[in-house]
Amino acid sequence: MSRVCEITGKKFMVGNNVSHSKRRTKRRFDVNLFKKKFYMPEEDRWVSLRVSAAGLRMINKVGLSAALKGAKEKGFIANY
Repeated sequence: MSRVCEITGKKFMVGNNVSHSKRRTKRRFDVNLFKKKFYMPEEDRWVSLRVSAAGLRMINKVGLSAALKGAKEKGFIANY
């Protein structure tokens, strides 16, 4: 399973490791992901999502159903 937030669509970024001698090698900056369960009272069920810290803040701000609706419109999730 890829490390992508299901709410915001965030995924890894690519950058450089820079040594003391300024030699650069490629590295990945991974997303701060959590596997969380959320309760949807409208449908009376639990939903399990892989969300980033920014995705958690978005769910807290706009609500779970609105966040899922926005993610589905943008194509980040398909089965909700």
